[in-house]
Amino acid sequence: MTVKELSVADYRNIEKMNITPSESVNVIYGENAQGKTNLLESIWLFTGCKSFRSKRDKELVKFGASFAKNEMKFFAKGREQSAVIYIDKKRTAMKNGVTLRSPAELIGEFYAVIFSPSHLSLVKDGPVFRRKFLDTALCEIKPYYAKALAKYTHTLFQRNALLKDIQFHSELYDTLDAWDEKLSSYGAAVISERIKYTSLLSEFSAKIYDGLSGGKEKMSVEYTDNAKVYSDDPYEIKDFLLNRLRETRRDDIYNKITSIGPHRDDLDIKIDGLSARSFGSQGQQRSSALSLKLSESEIIKEITGEEPVILLDDVMSELDLKRQDYILNNISGRQVFITCCDPNTVLRLCEGKTFHIKDGGEI
Repeated sequence: MTVKELSVADYRNIEKMNITPSESVNVIYGENAQGKTNLLESIWLFTGCKSFRSKRDKELVKFGASFAKNEMKFFAKGREQSAVIYIDKKRTAMKNGVTLRSPAELIGEFYAVIFSPSHLSLVKDGPVFRRKFLDTALCEIKPYYAKALAKYTHTLFQRNALLKDIQFHSELYDTLDAWDEKLSSYGAAVISERIKYTSLLSEFSAKIYDGLSGGKEKMSVEYTDNAKVYSDDPYEIKDFLLNRLRETRRDDIYNKITSIGPHRDDLDIKIDGLSARSFGSQGQQRSSALSLKLSESEIIKEITGEEPVILLDDVMSELDLKRQDYILNNISGRQVFITCCDPNTVLRLCEGKTFHIKDGGEI
Protein backbone atom coordinates (compact mmCIF):
# COMPACT_ATOMS: atom_id res chain seq x y z
CA MET A 1 0.00 0.00 0.00
CA THR A 2 1.50 3.32 -1.05
CA VAL A 3 0.55 6.97 -1.44
CA LYS A 4 1.18 7.98 -5.07
CA GLU A 5 0.13 11.65 -4.96
CA LEU A 6 -1.12 13.94 -2.21
CA SER A 7 -2.76 17.35 -2.58
CA VAL A 8 -3.68 19.42 0.48
CA ALA A 9 -5.54 22.76 0.35
CA ASP A 10 -6.59 25.13 3.16
CA TYR A 11 -5.87 22.48 5.77
CA ARG A 12 -4.75 23.92 9.12
CA ASN A 13 -1.79 26.18 8.19
CA ILE A 14 -1.33 24.61 4.73
CA GLU A 15 -2.73 26.84 2.00
CA LYS A 16 -1.77 24.56 -0.88
CA MET A 17 0.69 21.71 -1.17
CA ASN A 18 1.18 18.94 -3.72
CA ILE A 19 3.69 16.15 -3.26
CA THR A 20 4.63 12.98 -5.14
CA PRO A 21 6.24 10.83 -2.46
CA SER A 22 8.78 8.05 -2.75
CA GLU A 23 7.52 4.50 -2.33
CA SER A 24 10.09 4.02 0.45
CA VAL A 25 11.18 6.68 2.96
CA ASN A 26 9.90 10.27 2.82
CA VAL A 27 11.49 12.77 5.20
CA ILE A 28 9.42 15.89 5.91
CA TYR A 29 11.67 18.39 7.64
CA GLY A 30 11.61 21.98 8.82
CA GLU A 31 11.40 24.11 11.94
CA ASN A 32 8.68 23.60 14.52
CA ALA A 33 5.11 24.79 13.78
CA GLN A 34 5.64 24.90 10.01
CA GLY A 35 3.07 22.23 9.07
CA LYS A 36 5.00 18.93 9.16
CA THR A 37 2.56 17.17 11.49
CA ASN A 38 -0.39 18.68 9.59
CA LEU A 39 0.78 16.92 6.45
CA LEU A 40 0.96 13.57 8.25
CA GLU A 41 -2.45 14.18 9.78
CA SER A 42 -3.93 14.84 6.32
CA ILE A 43 -2.69 11.40 5.21
CA TRP A 44 -4.06 9.74 8.35
CA LEU A 45 -7.60 11.03 7.66
CA PHE A 46 -7.77 8.79 4.58
CA THR A 47 -7.91 5.79 6.94
CA GLY A 48 -11.49 6.88 7.65
CA CYS A 49 -10.67 7.50 11.30
CA LYS A 50 -10.87 10.84 13.07
CA SER A 51 -7.85 13.08 13.57
CA PHE A 52 -5.35 11.85 16.15
CA ARG A 53 -4.97 15.46 17.36
CA SER A 54 -8.39 17.12 17.25
CA LYS A 55 -11.96 16.11 18.08
CA ARG A 56 -13.61 18.84 16.01
CA ASP A 57 -13.42 18.71 12.23
CA LYS A 58 -13.88 22.45 11.86
CA GLU A 59 -10.51 22.98 13.60
CA LEU A 60 -8.86 21.34 10.58
CA VAL A 61 -9.86 24.14 8.19
CA LYS A 62 -7.33 26.92 7.63
CA PHE A 63 -8.31 30.16 9.37
CA GLY A 64 -10.23 32.38 6.98
CA ALA A 65 -11.01 29.57 4.50
CA SER A 66 -14.51 28.21 4.00
CA PHE A 67 -13.42 24.58 3.63
CA ALA A 68 -10.42 22.29 3.27
CA LYS A 69 -9.88 19.76 0.49
CA ASN A 70 -7.44 16.86 0.62
CA GLU A 71 -6.94 14.56 -2.38
CA MET A 72 -4.91 11.39 -2.58
CA LYS A 73 -4.04 8.79 -5.20
CA PHE A 74 -2.93 5.54 -3.64
CA PHE A 75 -2.18 1.94 -4.56
CA ALA A 76 -4.09 -0.70 -2.59
CA LYS A 77 -5.70 -4.08 -3.17
CA GLY A 78 -3.75 -4.52 -6.38
CA ARG A 79 -4.84 -1.32 -8.15
CA GLU A 80 -4.48 2.44 -8.13
CA GLN A 81 -7.33 4.29 -6.41
CA SER A 82 -8.27 7.83 -5.43
CA ALA A 83 -9.99 9.53 -2.53
CA VAL A 84 -11.06 13.06 -1.68
CA ILE A 85 -11.92 14.49 1.73
CA TYR A 86 -13.80 17.79 2.11
CA ILE A 87 -13.93 19.48 5.49
CA ASP A 88 -16.08 22.40 6.59
CA LYS A 89 -18.01 21.88 9.84
CA LYS A 90 -17.66 18.15 9.27
CA ARG A 91 -15.89 15.76 6.93
CA THR A 92 -17.33 14.28 3.74
CA ALA A 93 -15.52 11.92 1.40
CA MET A 94 -15.37 10.41 -2.08
CA LYS A 95 -13.61 7.24 -3.22
CA ASN A 96 -12.89 6.57 -6.89
CA GLY A 97 -15.32 9.35 -7.86
CA VAL A 98 -18.21 8.02 -5.74
CA THR A 99 -19.58 10.07 -2.83
CA LEU A 100 -19.58 8.08 0.41
CA ARG A 101 -22.33 8.21 3.00
CA SER A 102 -19.68 8.80 5.65
CA PRO A 103 -15.87 9.19 5.76
CA ALA A 104 -15.94 6.06 7.92
CA GLU A 105 -16.60 4.10 4.71
CA LEU A 106 -12.91 4.68 3.92
CA ILE A 107 -12.08 2.29 6.78
CA GLY A 108 -10.53 -0.79 5.24
CA GLU A 109 -9.60 0.99 2.02
CA PHE A 110 -6.38 2.68 3.16
CA TYR A 111 -4.25 1.61 6.13
CA ALA A 112 -1.73 3.64 8.09
CA VAL A 113 -0.04 3.54 11.49
CA ILE A 114 0.80 6.80 13.29
CA PHE A 115 3.60 7.00 15.85
CA SER A 116 4.24 10.27 17.70
CA PRO A 117 6.16 11.31 20.85
CA SER A 118 2.91 11.01 22.84
CA HIS A 119 2.93 7.27 22.14
CA LEU A 120 6.22 6.96 24.02
CA SER A 121 4.14 7.63 27.14
CA LEU A 122 1.71 4.85 26.24
CA VAL A 123 3.06 2.58 28.97
CA LYS A 124 3.70 5.01 31.83
CA ASP A 125 0.59 7.19 31.43
CA GLY A 126 -2.94 6.33 32.58
CA PRO A 127 -5.22 3.64 31.11
CA VAL A 128 -7.18 6.14 28.99
CA PHE A 129 -4.21 6.31 26.58
CA ARG A 130 -4.01 2.53 26.25
CA ARG A 131 -7.76 2.25 25.66
CA LYS A 132 -7.51 4.91 22.95
CA PHE A 133 -4.62 3.00 21.39
CA LEU A 134 -6.73 -0.17 21.23
CA ASP A 135 -9.82 1.61 19.95
CA THR A 136 -7.96 3.52 17.23
CA ALA A 137 -6.21 0.36 16.02
CA LEU A 138 -9.42 -1.70 16.00
CA CYS A 139 -11.56 0.98 14.35
CA GLU A 140 -9.10 1.12 11.45
CA ILE A 141 -9.30 -2.58 10.60
CA LYS A 142 -12.83 -3.47 11.76
CA PRO A 143 -15.64 -1.08 10.78
CA TYR A 144 -18.17 -3.00 12.88
CA TYR A 145 -16.02 -2.41 15.97
CA ALA A 146 -16.40 1.34 15.50
CA LYS A 147 -20.20 0.84 15.44
CA ALA A 148 -20.16 -1.35 18.56
CA LEU A 149 -17.98 1.18 20.40
CA ALA A 150 -20.32 4.02 19.37
CA LYS A 151 -23.35 2.09 20.66
CA TYR A 152 -21.61 1.35 23.93
CA THR A 153 -20.49 4.97 24.38
CA HIS A 154 -24.00 6.28 23.65
CA THR A 155 -25.61 3.83 26.09
CA LEU A 156 -23.01 4.66 28.75
CA PHE A 157 -23.81 8.36 28.37
CA GLN A 158 -27.52 7.65 28.83
CA ARG A 159 -26.95 5.44 31.89
CA ASN A 160 -24.76 8.09 33.50
CA ALA A 161 -27.43 10.70 32.85
CA LEU A 162 -29.96 8.41 34.50
CA LEU A 163 -27.71 7.94 37.54
CA LYS A 164 -27.65 11.72 38.00
CA ASP A 165 -31.46 11.98 37.75
CA ILE A 166 -32.41 9.12 40.07
CA GLN A 167 -31.88 11.21 43.20
CA PHE A 168 -34.65 13.52 41.97
CA HIS A 169 -36.89 10.87 40.38
CA SER A 170 -36.83 7.62 42.34
CA GLU A 171 -39.25 6.00 39.89
CA LEU A 172 -36.40 5.87 37.38
CA TYR A 173 -34.59 3.26 39.49
CA ASP A 174 -36.55 0.41 37.94
CA THR A 175 -35.35 1.36 34.44
CA LEU A 176 -31.73 0.58 35.34
CA ASP A 177 -32.24 -3.13 34.64
CA ALA A 178 -32.96 -2.42 30.98
CA TRP A 179 -29.98 -0.07 30.65
CA ASP A 180 -27.67 -2.54 32.37
CA GLU A 181 -28.77 -5.27 29.97
CA LYS A 182 -27.97 -3.09 26.94
CA LEU A 183 -24.71 -1.80 28.37
CA SER A 184 -23.43 -5.28 29.22
CA SER A 185 -24.35 -6.55 25.75
CA TYR A 186 -22.59 -3.72 23.89
CA GLY A 187 -19.72 -3.80 26.37
CA ALA A 188 -19.16 -7.52 25.79
CA ALA A 189 -18.91 -6.91 22.03
CA VAL A 190 -16.25 -4.23 22.61
CA ILE A 191 -14.28 -6.26 25.15
CA SER A 192 -14.36 -9.43 23.05
CA GLU A 193 -12.72 -7.65 20.10
CA ARG A 194 -10.19 -5.95 22.36
CA ILE A 195 -9.20 -9.31 23.84
CA LYS A 196 -8.69 -10.86 20.39
CA TYR A 197 -6.58 -7.89 19.34
CA THR A 198 -4.57 -7.97 22.58
CA SER A 199 -3.75 -11.64 21.99
CA LEU A 200 -2.14 -10.73 18.65
CA LEU A 201 -0.56 -7.66 20.21
CA SER A 202 1.06 -9.77 22.92
CA GLU A 203 2.41 -12.25 20.36
CA PHE A 204 3.97 -9.64 18.06
CA SER A 205 5.19 -7.25 20.75
CA ALA A 206 6.98 -10.07 22.59
CA LYS A 207 9.01 -10.82 19.45
CA ILE A 208 9.78 -7.15 18.79
CA TYR A 209 10.74 -6.45 22.41
CA ASP A 210 12.98 -9.51 22.34
CA GLY A 211 14.82 -7.89 19.42
CA LEU A 212 15.08 -4.53 21.18
CA SER A 213 16.40 -6.04 24.39
CA GLY A 214 18.71 -8.51 22.70
CA GLY A 215 16.77 -11.37 24.23
CA LYS A 216 17.58 -10.25 27.77
CA GLU A 217 13.99 -9.48 28.83
CA LYS A 218 10.49 -10.76 28.09
CA MET A 219 7.41 -8.60 27.47
CA SER A 220 3.79 -9.71 27.88
CA VAL A 221 0.44 -7.97 27.40
CA GLU A 222 -2.98 -8.86 28.85
CA TYR A 223 -6.36 -7.15 28.69
CA THR A 224 -7.85 -6.64 32.15
CA ASP A 225 -10.51 -4.79 34.11
CA ASN A 226 -7.93 -4.32 36.91
CA ALA A 227 -9.91 -6.74 39.10
CA LYS A 228 -9.46 -9.83 36.95
CA VAL A 229 -8.52 -10.98 33.47
CA TYR A 230 -11.62 -11.48 31.37
CA SER A 231 -12.80 -14.76 29.88
CA ASP A 232 -12.50 -14.88 26.08
CA ASP A 233 -16.13 -16.05 25.77
CA PRO A 234 -18.44 -13.11 24.80
CA TYR A 235 -21.39 -14.64 26.65
CA GLU A 236 -19.37 -15.05 29.83
CA ILE A 237 -18.14 -11.46 29.47
CA LYS A 238 -21.73 -10.21 29.15
CA ASP A 239 -22.83 -12.13 32.27
CA PHE A 240 -19.82 -10.87 34.17
CA LEU A 241 -20.52 -7.25 33.23
CA LEU A 242 -24.22 -7.55 34.06
CA ASN A 243 -23.51 -9.02 37.48
CA ARG A 244 -20.87 -6.40 38.23
CA LEU A 245 -23.19 -3.56 37.19
CA ARG A 246 -25.80 -4.88 39.63
CA GLU A 247 -23.23 -5.32 42.40
CA THR A 248 -21.94 -1.76 42.03
CA ARG A 249 -25.33 -0.12 41.38
CA ARG A 250 -25.61 1.48 44.81
CA ASP A 251 -22.14 3.00 44.53
CA ASP A 252 -22.82 4.12 40.95
CA ILE A 253 -25.95 5.98 42.06
CA TYR A 254 -24.06 7.62 44.90
CA ASN A 255 -21.14 8.63 42.65
CA LYS A 256 -23.42 9.38 39.66
CA ILE A 257 -21.17 7.51 37.23
CA THR A 258 -20.78 3.98 35.85
CA SER A 259 -17.75 2.33 37.41
CA ILE A 260 -17.71 -0.96 35.48
CA GLY A 261 -17.16 -1.64 31.79
CA PRO A 262 -14.68 -1.32 28.90
CA HIS A 263 -14.43 2.44 29.54
CA ARG A 264 -12.52 1.56 32.72
CA ASP A 265 -10.37 -1.32 31.40
CA ASP A 266 -6.65 -1.41 30.77
CA LEU A 267 -3.72 -3.24 29.23
CA ASP A 268 -1.48 -4.97 31.74
CA ILE A 269 2.01 -4.67 30.25
CA LYS A 270 4.75 -6.61 32.00
CA ILE A 271 8.51 -7.00 31.68
CA ASP A 272 9.77 -10.28 33.13
CA GLY A 273 6.50 -10.63 35.02
CA LEU A 274 6.56 -7.16 36.61
CA SER A 275 4.38 -4.17 35.70
CA ALA A 276 6.21 -2.05 33.14
CA ARG A 277 4.27 1.00 34.29
CA SER A 278 5.12 0.61 37.99
CA PHE A 279 8.56 -0.97 37.89
CA GLY A 280 9.95 -0.48 34.37
CA SER A 281 12.83 1.89 33.70
CA GLN A 282 12.34 4.69 31.18
CA GLY A 283 14.21 2.61 28.61
CA GLN A 284 12.00 -0.41 29.24
CA GLN A 285 8.86 1.70 29.02
CA ARG A 286 9.95 3.25 25.73
CA SER A 287 10.90 -0.13 24.30
CA SER A 288 7.49 -1.46 25.35
CA ALA A 289 5.72 1.45 23.65
CA LEU A 290 7.79 0.94 20.49
CA SER A 291 6.91 -2.75 20.53
CA LEU A 292 3.20 -2.00 20.79
CA LYS A 293 3.21 0.48 17.90
CA LEU A 294 5.38 -1.69 15.63
CA SER A 295 3.07 -4.61 16.46
CA GLU A 296 0.11 -2.55 15.25
CA SER A 297 1.52 -2.48 11.72
CA GLU A 298 2.27 -6.23 11.84
CA ILE A 299 -1.31 -6.98 12.89
CA ILE A 300 -2.71 -4.92 10.01
CA LYS A 301 -0.59 -6.95 7.60
CA GLU A 302 -1.60 -10.22 9.30
CA ILE A 303 -5.34 -9.48 9.14
CA THR A 304 -5.65 -7.59 5.85
CA GLY A 305 -2.67 -8.75 3.81
CA GLU A 306 -1.80 -5.08 3.15
CA GLU A 307 1.36 -3.29 4.27
CA PRO A 308 0.23 -0.12 6.08
CA VAL A 309 1.81 3.26 5.41
CA ILE A 310 3.96 4.25 8.41
CA LEU A 311 3.68 7.80 9.77
CA LEU A 312 6.44 8.75 12.23
CA ASP A 313 5.78 12.19 13.68
CA ASP A 314 8.98 13.68 15.16
CA VAL A 315 9.62 10.51 17.10
CA MET A 316 13.18 9.78 15.98
CA SER A 317 14.71 12.65 17.96
CA GLU A 318 13.14 11.21 21.12
CA LEU A 319 14.96 7.89 20.72
CA ASP A 320 18.53 6.74 21.09
CA LEU A 321 20.46 5.48 18.06
CA LYS A 322 19.76 1.82 18.84
CA ARG A 323 15.99 2.32 18.84
CA GLN A 324 16.09 4.59 15.78
CA ASP A 325 18.00 1.92 13.89
CA TYR A 326 15.59 -0.81 15.04
CA ILE A 327 12.53 1.12 13.84
CA LEU A 328 14.01 1.80 10.40
CA ASN A 329 15.17 -1.80 10.00
CA ASN A 330 11.72 -3.12 10.91
CA ILE A 331 9.74 -0.89 8.57
CA SER A 332 11.87 -1.52 5.51
CA GLY A 333 9.81 -2.53 2.50
CA ARG A 334 6.99 -0.18 3.50
CA GLN A 335 6.25 3.40 2.58
CA VAL A 336 7.25 5.68 5.44
CA PHE A 337 6.69 9.37 6.17
CA ILE A 338 8.97 10.79 8.86
CA THR A 339 8.82 14.34 10.22
CA CYS A 340 11.90 15.88 11.83
CA CYS A 341 13.79 19.14 12.17
CA ASP A 342 17.05 17.77 10.75
CA PRO A 343 16.79 15.36 7.78
CA ASN A 344 20.29 14.04 8.47
CA THR A 345 18.86 12.38 11.60
CA VAL A 346 17.12 9.89 9.32
CA LEU A 347 19.14 9.97 6.11
CA ARG A 348 22.29 8.78 7.86
CA LEU A 349 20.39 5.52 8.48
CA CYS A 350 18.63 5.14 5.13
CA GLU A 351 18.03 6.73 1.76
CA GLY A 352 14.85 8.53 0.80
CA LYS A 353 13.11 11.55 -0.62
CA THR A 354 13.00 14.83 1.33
CA PHE A 355 10.43 17.62 1.55
CA HIS A 356 11.36 20.92 3.20
CA ILE A 357 8.30 22.52 4.83
CA LYS A 358 8.10 26.19 5.82
CA ASP A 359 5.02 28.30 6.65
CA GLY A 360 2.66 25.56 5.55
CA GLY A 361 4.28 25.02 2.14
CA GLU A 362 7.09 23.13 0.46
CA ILE A 363 10.27 25.00 -0.45
